[in-house]
Amino acid sequence: MYYNFDEPTNRHKTNSYKWDSNEKDDLIPLWVADMDFKTAPPIIEALKKRVEQGIFGYTKVPQEYYDAVRNWFSRRHGWNFGSDEMIYTSGVVPAVSAVIKALTNPGDKVIVQTPVYNCFFSSIRNNGCEVSENELILRDGSYYIDFADLENRASDAGAKVMLLCNPHNPSGRVWTEEELLRIGEICEKNGVTVVSDEIHCELVYRPYKYIPYASLSDHAEKSVVCFSPSKAFNIAGLQIANIVCRNDQMRAKIDKAININEVCDVNPFGVIATIEAYTKGEEWLEALVGYLYDNYQTVVDFFKRELPDIPLIKLEGTYLVWMDCRQFNISSEILEERMIDETGVWLNAGSMYGKAGEGFMRINIACQRKRLCEGLERIKKFFSSI
Repeated sequence: MYYNFDEPTNRHKTNSYKWDSNEKDDLIPLWVADMDFKTAPPIIEALKKRVEQGIFGYTKVPQEYYDAVRNWFSRRHGWNFGSDEMIYTSGVVPAVSAVIKALTNPGDKVIVQTPVYNCFFSSIRNNGCEVSENELILRDGSYYIDFADLENRASDAGAKVMLLCNPHNPSGRVWTEEELLRIGEICEKNGVTVVSDEIHCELVYRPYKYIPYASLSDHAEKSVVCFSPSKAFNIAGLQIANIVCRNDQMRAKIDKAININEVCDVNPFGVIATIEAYTKGEEWLEALVGYLYDNYQTVVDFFKRELPDIPLIKLEGTYLVWMDCRQFNISSEILEERMIDETGVWLNAGSMYGKAGEGFMRINIACQRKRLCEGLERIKKFFSSI
């Protein structure tokens, strides 16, 4: 079936966080991580049918939901887990926050690999914990793990949890099996629990391969994985996610924390959308990933031709391109503000992903190619002016 991702969409005046957070009329928002594409047709049709009922009370999550999630990960990724090992909640960020609450005490240290998703920092600090930054190494246009530093941080008696981002946002890395196993060895040896945010897991480009951290049998008992169909199917506003934890004692603590944080209920649309995504959305998803990869190649070709002195970090997964602007000696926040004011393009300042992100900018390429190309021309104009 053909899916037209070039079809224009207008999200102005829809209370879109991405589009309506700035009143500039000609703004091209390439910042917050949601897509400008309509979701998969089976999801839309199922939600229309549900709306026609006209009653939106509390929802019960059926066994069909658990089966859809489990079968998807078993079939696509070779990861098998039981329904009793799953906990649903309202989003990956609430999931991560609840897991930190369950597995730490105030004052404990939580390891992150910076630059990294900004909400990790707030989830850690909101639970009274301390951020321990295992800064990634940028080499030859890609990021790598500093395992010596990770071992040093994991051996700190105060370190209790490591937040893994797999695939990694904003670097675009898709961690290999060898890297994941090494993380597991270090953390298990030091009594550190790995909590893996795998929200971008379906957005991976060949030849790279997403490996669920908990599918590695050596470390499945000592880990927690959080994921959602929200990024891959553009349904973040439906607010649903899952936590998988094999360890009964850890899972009981997490379930308690989910209830303490009052994120134990989900809405009926999220349940329906997840079932449809994981049972009928695969063909659409494969077409989407192909379109996103072509968008990425469009960006790479443009920079090689028009902005050859500005490095782009190689993208293995996600739809978030990481751009190295350190040569300009202008802070990321000022670059963000000036791009909006002078060219009407909104990118994310790299500094929001930790001090290791200073001097970088993040570009969301999940939009129609015509809009992306216009954004690239504006970016070129901006850098030509400075």
